[in-house]
Amino acid sequence: MASVVVVKTEKRPAPDSEEGVTASKKARKLLPSLKTKRAPELVLVIGTGVSSAVAPQVPALRSWKGLIQALLDAANDFDLLEEEESRRFQKSLQEDKNLVHVAHDLIQKLSPRTGNVRSTFFKDCLYEVFDDLECKMEHAGKHLLRSVLQLMESGALVLTTNFDNLLEIYAAHQGTKLESLDLTDEKKVLEWAQEKRRLSVLHIHGVYTNPSGIVLHPAGYQNVLRNTEVMREIQKLYETKSFVFLGCGRTVDDTTFQALFLEAVKHKSDLEHFMLVRRENVGEFKKLRDNMLDKGIKVISYGNEYADLPEYFERLANEICNRDVLSNGCGFPVQEAEENENGFTAQRGLLQDHHL
Repeated sequence: MASVVVVKTEKRPAPDSEEGVTASKKARKLLPSLKTKRAPELVLVIGTGVSSAVAPQVPALRSWKGLIQALLDAANDFDLLEEEESRRFQKSLQEDKNLVHVAHDLIQKLSPRTGNVRSTFFKDCLYEVFDDLECKMEHAGKHLLRSVLQLMESGALVLTTNFDNLLEIYAAHQGTKLESLDLTDEKKVLEWAQEKRRLSVLHIHGVYTNPSGIVLHPAGYQNVLRNTEVMREIQKLYETKSFVFLGCGRTVDDTTFQALFLEAVKHKSDLEHFMLVRRENVGEFKKLRDNMLDKGIKVISYGNEYADLPEYFERLANEICNRDVLSNGCGFPVQEAEENENGFTAQRGLLQDHHL
């Protein structure tokens, strides 16, 4: 039986107790069908909403449009585009044309071939956009990442549509090494899908630290799509586990996600997945809930504000992980460590290097 690792969290009131909850606001109750899941039964899907909550100062993390604008600005700063080209890209962006195509064209423009050699200007622009992410992470966002890491160390799998490595950075400061995977490494992806690489994050669009693995359209994954063993193992996850979507308002519309999961899986309404969203507009919330049911996804409100998500998800992670420990009777003791004001353990030498 696999051991369960419990990550120490701050002491808080019991999840559903009245203590600690203001008179004007009561915490959302946890849905029974979700909180009774075991961590190894879950696949956490991390979207742009999580990254933008962790580092709100970085516009490129908030949306596709924000990322493309940041890449375009970097390209202009490095004088990589002619004025007419820059104006054309800016116009397409403002008109909200197909952003995947705009991004693809911009990447191609920043990666011209000279003979057999491809330029690395795109890599330079990516590093400019995502520079010093660890210095831009905010306290509340780190609480959210801590809960994700807690579930990972208890057996949950994690995949993301994001290009950033915020989760990996946070985990490193907690003394846990997470590997960043992309779909071009078929062997490792197969092992991840077979649950042999739990402490790995699958970036289905790629990660900025490996620009050659960044792909924006399913056609770019031809090798993976032709590898029926890899594809079948990935798709089996959607049929046998519960996906929990965090900060993923548009992920189910993502063409790559659809190709990997939705289009290949039959009888989706028989499945039980979960999407945590903000309940700002009642009408829109009900519409989303109805639309997701035929995809086997239960839409759950974590609160009325983005700031409600970290606390809600922390209660959820604690509930799941504590139940795993009680039912399995196993788990490693956690070494206590004081946290500094930013939420990183003070015993880590890396903190002194980065002043986090």
